[in-house]
Amino acid sequence: MRSKRMTAGAIAVAAVTGSVALTGCGGDGDSEEKGTSSSASSGAGAREEGTAAVRTAYDRTAEAETARMEIEVKAAADGRTMTSNGRGTLDMAEGDSVMTVTAEGKRVEQRVVDQVLYQKMEGQKAQGGRSWVKIDLEKVADQQGVNPQQIGDPAQSAAYAKAIADKEVTKVGTERIDGVDTTRYKVTVDVAELPGGAQLRRQIGPALPMEVWLDDQGRLRRQQVDMTVKASAADGQPESGASPQQVEVSTRMEFSDFGTEVDAEAPPAKQVADMTDEALQGGRKQS
Repeated sequence: MRSKRMTAGAIAVAAVTGSVALTGCGGDGDSEEKGTSSSASSGAGAREEGTAAVRTAYDRTAEAETARMEIEVKAAADGRTMTSNGRGTLDMAEGDSVMTVTAEGKRVEQRVVDQVLYQKMEGQKAQGGRSWVKIDLEKVADQQGVNPQQIGDPAQSAAYAKAIADKEVTKVGTERIDGVDTTRYKVTVDVAELPGGAQLRRQIGPALPMEVWLDDQGRLRRQQVDMTVKASAADGQPESGASPQQVEVSTRMEFSDFGTEVDAEAPPAKQVADMTDEALQGGRKQS
């Protein structure tokens, strides 16, 4: 993902996948359901109601201020699939979070505090023997021309809500997730309406399929996004056998325990190595 917008969007994913490469996170898109679905609903009235519910879900989720979050990211390319999982708590008002991430068999402790990402990888040391690395997300966002809150807050990171196509919202049915009744919707996001839409269209096509599960208060309980990301050819770069030309991306986020306490504190400064400049240099190379 070399475009500025895609890189920015991927930072939100990287912030919960323990430094997983921004070049792809995906899979087969299948997930084990924790409930059962009823038959799909149709009709203009139901579709309009569903569109309104989905579009307001992000705001209603954010109104809860805090939540427990789980995320699973799968990347499939060249016959290989990589899976990353993260669990923790999220302050949707401040953008702070505390998570434990497992990626490629590595365990990563992660915190986002005041728009700064801190990570400590199990069994590894940073520069100077320090335990933690940090990246100033606000500086990275400024380089990429995005609102830093979109990086720090996964519940608000999707400008998806405003880009949902009116005629592409379908109520699938009802399911129980962790004992909570939810309504499941299939939606289509008009990629052209997203920030950086022209570049995104070249990488993922004109439409982005998404599913959301909303509780009886209209809050987001689960979001599933699947996409195919075209790499080198889409960016005007010469093809190379060193990196995959296409990555299947699947990201699932789940929210629960709204109102939970979030205890996000920065590690002691003497234990932290600042990697912001390296991240900025990487962003310049990709843009």
